[in-house]
Amino acid sequence: MNEKVRILIADDHEIFRKGLKVILSRLKYVDIIGEAENGNEVINIVNEQQVDIVLMDIEMSEMNGIEATRNILSIKPEVKIVALTMFNDEQYIQDMLDAGAKGFLLKNITKQILDKAIRTIAEGNNYYSDELFSFFTRKVAGEKSSKDIELKLTKREKEILQLICEGLSNEEIADKLSISQRTVIGHKSNLLAKTNCKNTPVLISYSIKNQLVKI
Repeated sequence: MNEKVRILIADDHEIFRKGLKVILSRLKYVDIIGEAENGNEVINIVNEQQVDIVLMDIEMSEMNGIEATRNILSIKPEVKIVALTMFNDEQYIQDMLDAGAKGFLLKNITKQILDKAIRTIAEGNNYYSDELFSFFTRKVAGEKSSKDIELKLTKREKEILQLICEGLSNEEIADKLSISQRTVIGHKSNLLAKTNCKNTPVLISYSIKNQLVKI
């Protein structure tokens, strides 16, 4: 990366924040611009400094990660929010998706996974811990849809939607289908419009719920 990725750590457990900070400090392309222990502190820091990625705990005092995410993205939509979660936080996953989170990381993260996640998200893609993504897709797939979905998707849109839900990036989809990334982005925009989803995470959730893809 040509420029450093500016990261803010938000978690109400000091020991976890310090541990995460140690891991991040080993990534030469990362600039840790601060720490926060609640949602209000996160918002204040984001308003005062330039932040690329917020590693956001979901459950925090004063203001939780969901509300903080909504507040931040309403003012600075370019900031990328990554939820820090445990398996017992699954009831909050949909709320974080709807709020606009770009990814989800389990708190027992390794340096290698954190490195991959930050690079992926910094490049504009979404990232989910493998264990959490599998758990989430199984959970959502088991729920019945509350809508009668009648979408007219083209063959190419269906192909791209399937690959998006498998976690492939725009570049990986383009390579797999032998098309340009611009074409992939165009189809993705059409899919968002047709499904009335505001971002890729919501599109994934929507597609799984309504059985538009195979998982």
